[in-house]
Amino acid sequence: MNRSTSELLKELTLNEKASLCAGLNMWMTKGIERLNIPPVHMYDGTNGIRKTNSNEEMGITSENVPATCYPTGSAIGSSWNTDLLHEVGVALGRESKAMDVELLLGPGVNMKRTPLGGRNFEYYSEDPCLTGELGAAFINGIQSEGVGASVKHFAGNNQEFEKMVTSSEIDERTLREIYLSAFERIIKKSDPWTVMCSYNLLNGTYASENEHLLNDILREEWGYEGVVLSDWTAVNDRIRGLKAGLDLEMPGPAHYNTKAIVEAVQTGKLSEEQLDRSVGRILKLVERVTGNKDTQASGEDGYHALARKAAAESIVLLKNDNAILPLRPETASSIAVIGRFAKKPRIQGAGSAKVTPTRVDIPLDEIKELAGTLATVSYTDGYPEDASVNEDLIKDSVTLAMGADVAVLFVGQPEYAESEMHDLKDIELPEHQVKLIQAVAAVQPKCIVVTSSGSALVMRPWVQHVPGVIHSWLSGQGMGRAIAEVLFGYSNPSGKLSETFPVKLSDNPSHMRIRGENGKLYYREGLFVGYRYYDRKELAPQFPFGHGLSYTSFTYSDLEMVQQGTGVTVSFELKNTGKRRGKEVVQLYVHDEECKWTRPEKELKAFAKIELEPGEKQKIIFELEERDFAYFNTKYNRWTADTGYFQILLGSSSKDIRITGRLHCDFGKEEITFHKFSLLSDWLSDPAAKAVLEHCLNEMNEHVTDKVYLNEEFIGFWEDFPMVKILQMFGQTWMNERSPDEIIQELIAQIDQARKG
Repeated sequence: MNRSTSELLKELTLNEKASLCAGLNMWMTKGIERLNIPPVHMYDGTNGIRKTNSNEEMGITSENVPATCYPTGSAIGSSWNTDLLHEVGVALGRESKAMDVELLLGPGVNMKRTPLGGRNFEYYSEDPCLTGELGAAFINGIQSEGVGASVKHFAGNNQEFEKMVTSSEIDERTLREIYLSAFERIIKKSDPWTVMCSYNLLNGTYASENEHLLNDILREEWGYEGVVLSDWTAVNDRIRGLKAGLDLEMPGPAHYNTKAIVEAVQTGKLSEEQLDRSVGRILKLVERVTGNKDTQASGEDGYHALARKAAAESIVLLKNDNAILPLRPETASSIAVIGRFAKKPRIQGAGSAKVTPTRVDIPLDEIKELAGTLATVSYTDGYPEDASVNEDLIKDSVTLAMGADVAVLFVGQPEYAESEMHDLKDIELPEHQVKLIQAVAAVQPKCIVVTSSGSALVMRPWVQHVPGVIHSWLSGQGMGRAIAEVLFGYSNPSGKLSETFPVKLSDNPSHMRIRGENGKLYYREGLFVGYRYYDRKELAPQFPFGHGLSYTSFTYSDLEMVQQGTGVTVSFELKNTGKRRGKEVVQLYVHDEECKWTRPEKELKAFAKIELEPGEKQKIIFELEERDFAYFNTKYNRWTADTGYFQILLGSSSKDIRITGRLHCDFGKEEITFHKFSLLSDWLSDPAAKAVLEHCLNEMNEHVTDKVYLNEEFIGFWEDFPMVKILQMFGQTWMNERSPDEIIQELIAQIDQARKG
């Protein structure tokens, strides 16, 4: 492509333009050979490159071209490490170029409304701030190598059950604050070259043709100029989609829609200008991905080392009673390793994100290698491959555990449980694993459980009986080595939960309406997703959002806060008070003390992962913007930060707050737009309106017996009454010539005049 987009648009025929708006096959866009417009090669890529052996096949159930398998979204989301996400993104960009991949379909950034979501393992978190920061870092890494990213699935795609025919019914404020916020942060911080729309309907309209979503918000409000492409077969009405801003339909070739586009332009149903906008964006994408073809491959060993590093940062130490970990030769000279996952680990979920790994570290092998001659390692399966309870295997495990100094059990959700196209049935371990843990823990007090899953787990039947729990998530091909290094202390765990682990499934806020009915799913829990709900409900989870233990300890001190303009600078001192080098994930939450609107008790607004040597102290500084204090005001359809007192809470988890400060923030006075049904409290909260109202009431009191005085008693009773109703109630004998509506309009005009000075 040597010509500009405008020149190419002039040379393309109408039929060629229409054909460019759909793929050539399963994984390629269409090229136009006569104009030297090449196709773009794209493949799934949330935690590695899933390149199929043929561009004509989906490759869901087959082995594909081997590639590095990194931790899944839920795992690497628990690293809370933006630098790591960027590093993985760069590596994926380089590996993509070596494999002739020009566009990676990832990351997935949908919110985890329910832990039963079948694709939760692909997504980072239940929180939009954490998700947005990690997603932006990942995309910036990929695109720095000249490979495009595709942030997905836009938007409100939070379940697999009947997702292609179900409308996510989400009120505007919840949509903006929870389900779109991460996308917005990513668009503004990383400008992904493509955005993938979701299968579902949003508030009654398919996402692939939702003008409010694709045009009003994404294009007009956020200023996005990249390509919007469909999830595979997500298109409903192609012409409506083009008008709304859906540029590219996948897969192709979709000849029927090419014909429909041509006919729509010829009949005036679709303007050629609208078609040109989409074609122009597609041509810009082609220009971007073909502009950097140099390959800087690190080689398989380099990528595998990074996969190990990423796994180590993702693993979360949930419980470590009596400092049972790390294992030491003097207290663990014999180790019983129990559970099939130690030999055949679950490293990822199933579906379109499943990568064919280049190699896989086996936990049992890695444990034996690190144990060396200092400890003997024995093994038994513990449970069968199917779901049956095998008492003989449990007895063998008990015998093995009794004869060892410590038992390490590898358990988790079965592989078939977590996959695209279906949701989980529960978040408990299989019965045979629960019985195994209980039996082993009864005879071996030094029992460590290593769990594997892509989502939160319920641990109530057994967690109280074991002193050590490591959650390894689905941490990719380097997971086995990473787990072994955490067990023996070669690696200090630093992962923090990116989602809440409930005591039981029914504690989850979406539990009463997990699935839709008759094509509609109402998000009636609103803003209260994840930790926001547990805070408001005063409900203790099993393990809270942001939780994760370390082999060292940290203290927080010397908090300072100052507002400069509309921004706030927060600083404090973090010190490693333990005896080992370690990383702490510092979490900053904001609480609005005075807002009249319903707001969560606290919301994550910033975080940082800091590494310190023993005794080392570092000053940490966060720069908050006005938006970090704002909520989406549906009355005025904009983000609003109210002047008033806010609390700044800094801690090691959402429940482990170490230091708190209180700050009065001045964001200016929000000018109220008055109307017929504005409340008395609205009038009194605005100085100009209050002065006009007092003058009006003084005039009215000269003509009525039941006089109105704006004292505490009157306001306390009538403050939620519309002012027009108060006039109707008390001013009937005064309003001879004018109606209440006319008086209100006169008062509003006086307010406007007073504001102008």
